[in-house]
Amino acid sequence: MIGVIISVLLIILFCLRFYKNAYIKPVDNFPPGPPSLPVYGAYWIVLMKQLNNLGGSLRTLAAEYNTKIVGFYLGPYATVVIDDPKLIKEGLYNEDFDGRLDIIVARMRSYWKTLGIFFTDGYFWHVQRRFTLRYMRDYGFGRREESLEAVVASETKEMIDMARNGPKYPAENELVKGDLICLQHFFDVPFMNGMVHIFARTTFPRSEYKVLFDLARATLLFQRGTNDFGGALTITPWLKDVLPGYSGYSNLKKGNQALLNFFDKIIKHALATHDKTYDRHFLDVYIKKWKEEETTVKKTTFSEHQLQLVCTDYMFPAATGVQSVLTFLLERILLQPEIQDKIHEEIDRVVGRDRLPTLDDRRNMPYTEACIREIMRYEPLVPLGVPHRAMKASKFGGYDIPENTVISFNYLTLHHDKETWGDPENFRPERFIENGQLQVSKDKSLPFGAGKRLCAGETFARQSMFQVFSGFMQAFSVSTADGKPLQKPMKRIQGIITTLPEFWVRVTPRF
Repeated sequence: MIGVIISVLLIILFCLRFYKNAYIKPVDNFPPGPPSLPVYGAYWIVLMKQLNNLGGSLRTLAAEYNTKIVGFYLGPYATVVIDDPKLIKEGLYNEDFDGRLDIIVARMRSYWKTLGIFFTDGYFWHVQRRFTLRYMRDYGFGRREESLEAVVASETKEMIDMARNGPKYPAENELVKGDLICLQHFFDVPFMNGMVHIFARTTFPRSEYKVLFDLARATLLFQRGTNDFGGALTITPWLKDVLPGYSGYSNLKKGNQALLNFFDKIIKHALATHDKTYDRHFLDVYIKKWKEEETTVKKTTFSEHQLQLVCTDYMFPAATGVQSVLTFLLERILLQPEIQDKIHEEIDRVVGRDRLPTLDDRRNMPYTEACIREIMRYEPLVPLGVPHRAMKASKFGGYDIPENTVISFNYLTLHHDKETWGDPENFRPERFIENGQLQVSKDKSLPFGAGKRLCAGETFARQSMFQVFSGFMQAFSVSTADGKPLQKPMKRIQGIITTLPEFWVRVTPRF
C-alpha cells in the first residue's frame, strides 16, 4: 500500500514538473504560444500542424493564440516568429535582430568555425560583407555590367541549343531526352557560370558543364538536408553521430564538401597565378587584402578558408535558388496555360525572334517581369527566412524579447496577406501592372528580405532570371511530359529553401 502511494505521489510530482516546464517562459512578458514538450519543445507541435509547410503551421498557431508574434521554445532556444506584415518589415530593419545562431549547421560547413557571410554577425560579418559587396560590384555583382550580361546571354543560348538540337556531351543526357527537359537543373549553367565569371573572370565551357551540374546537385542536397529552423539536428546535434543519415547530417556534409572542393581549386589557381600589381578579378582583390592584413593586422577577418566560405555563400542562390524560382514559374504556367500565351505575345511584340531579349527590353516587357515577381510572392522560397538572433534584450511589438532569442519572419503571411494583396490566393501578375507599365511600387513582397540582412544577390538574381526566362520562353512552348493538363501543384520539399521534386516537361520550338 505504501509503495502504491509513493508511486502515485511520484507520478503527480512528475506531472506537475512536466506542466511547469511546458508553460515556462524566458521572461514574463514573452509572446504567447504553444507549450514546450520534452527534448524538442514546441517543435513537435509546429510539425504536427503542417509537416511540409512550416510557414503555414506558424500562421495557424498565430491565429490560435490570437497574436501577431508567436513565442515558444525550440528545444533549448527561446524563439519568436513574427506573423504580421507591418511588424515583419519593422523587425527586418531592427539592427538588434541582425544576429545569427551559432549552430551545428553553420559550424560544420566552415571548418567548425564561424566563417562566411550567411551565418556570421557582429564586427566579423560587417567587415566581410562590406568588403565583398564593395569589390564584387566592380565585376558585375549588384549592378548592371556588360560582360556579365554577355556571359548570361551566351549560356542561355547554349541552354536553348541543348534543348533544341539535343545533347552534345554525355552529362547533358541527364537533362535532355528528345523534346523533354529535366527541371530544375536544366537552368543551372547560366546562373552558376555568371557567378564564376564574377569571382574569377572565367567560365566553364560546355564540354565541362558536368562540373556545374554536379555542384548544383550537391548544393541542392545541402539545401534539403534540413528544414527552415535547422530541425532536430540543431536542437540535438549529437544526432550527427548516431543517426547521420536520418538527421540530414550526411547530406549536409556531402553537399557542403562539394562546394568547398569546388572553390578550393579555383582559389588555389588564383593564388598560384596571383600578381599583387594587377587585379584580374574579385579573387585577386580579396587575396591582396588578405595578404596585406596577414602582416599588418593583429587579428584579421581575412583568410583562405573565409574566402572559400564567401564564395560558397554567394554561389548558394545561383546554384539552387534562382532555378527553383523559374521551376515554380513553369509549374504555374502548366497550371494556368493562358500565362504562357501572354508571355509569348509580349516577347514577339517587343523583341521578335531574331535576337535574344536583353536587359534593355525589361522595361518594355512588364508582363514577363511581373510573372517573375508574382511567383516570388506566391511561392516564398524561404518561408521563414534564415533565422535571426536578438543581439540584446529589447522590446518589440509590445513584448519583451530576451537576448539570444531566435527570431524568424513569416514571409508566407507577408506575401499572402489579404489586406495587402486583396486576392493573395490567386496567381495574378497583372497586380503589378497599371496602364501597361510595371509598377514596382505595387510590389510589397520581400523575397530577398530587407534591412542589413537583405540578400546581397537581389540585383544579380532579378537581372539574370529575366534574361534566362525570357530567352527560354522566346524559344519554346512548354507542356507536360505526358501531354495532359496539370491539375494540381506538385508536392513541395521543405529545406533551407522550398523546392520541387525533379520533373520533366516537354518543350516545343517556336521557330
